[in-house]
Amino acid sequence: QLSEDVERVPENPTDERGGEMEVHEDSSSVILPDSELGTTAPSLRFSKTCLKNVFSVILLFIYLLLMAVAVFLVYQTISDFREKLKHPVMSVSYKEVSLYDAPGIAFYPGKAQLLSCKHHYYDHIPPLINPGQPGDIECTTQRINYTDPFTNQTMKYALVVQGPRDVKKKELVFLQFHLNGTDQDFSAIDYLLFSSFQEFINSPEKAEFMKDCESSYSRWKFSGGFRTWVKMSLVKTKEEDGSETVEFKQETSVVNYINQRAKPRSDQLFFVVFEWKDPFIQTVQDIITANPWNMIALLCGIFLALFKAADFAKLSIKWMIKIRKRHLKRRSQVMNHMS
Repeated sequence: QLSEDVERVPENPTDERGGEMEVHEDSSSVILPDSELGTTAPSLRFSKTCLKNVFSVILLFIYLLLMAVAVFLVYQTISDFREKLKHPVMSVSYKEVSLYDAPGIAFYPGKAQLLSCKHHYYDHIPPLINPGQPGDIECTTQRINYTDPFTNQTMKYALVVQGPRDVKKKELVFLQFHLNGTDQDFSAIDYLLFSSFQEFINSPEKAEFMKDCESSYSRWKFSGGFRTWVKMSLVKTKEEDGSETVEFKQETSVVNYINQRAKPRSDQLFFVVFEWKDPFIQTVQDIITANPWNMIALLCGIFLALFKAADFAKLSIKWMIKIRKRHLKRRSQVMNHMS
């Protein structure tokens, strides 16, 4: 419609010549149509063109605003992605098992002596028959001497015992130690837990293996005159380089031992129980919540919108220039016709 209105010109040249001839004959009858052609019709067409130009400018500003929003979204998306790369989220998952790999329990008894060691099931420990006297040692044990990993001078003696495996049967290991007198006010035995007793047995360098374990794991204590109940849970941590570290979490409860021996003695008795807390192995790893493919897809969509907006803005500007040229051309034609 715009092109029809703008490019509408007189179709019959003979009518123009006839109109010119009529000017010489009767000027009063020709001036009125010329004045109507020069004022009424062009002003109507000019108002329509002006409205369309204003509407085009408004659309242009809207698309420029959308382009600014798209640029801001691109910047914000890239900033969020970089921030998530710097701060990964810790993910915790649980795996249920029926049998654990038997852990190793390394005791540092000093002058204390191991009296008995037994595996019990279903959380049942029978009463002690001869407390303080040597009993049955039914556990798999290994004695090892090695140098202190922190000083490389002091020799250390460790008694390594195989821990419980069957978590469904509530397998536990009950140990009894005896210390015949001490010159200290408080008496305790140190111990540490490591992930696999079988790895210790298969290791060709057991001393180096124990030095690495002492460097990597924490040491704990249990006191004399009590029964210390240790419930273990296993935590595996996956590092960024793909390696996996294992550590133990412990819940410890202490029960007072009632010494029913006939004669009071100065020796100390130590009782400790090890069992698994639950059949779940906890796995901890850092994950990056930012997905690069989602970011790439979002950026592609934003850039596509930018290009479409830029293309529309370019076409709008060309269209406005074209309309302006047509308007000037039509105005010059009208002025020439009026002259």
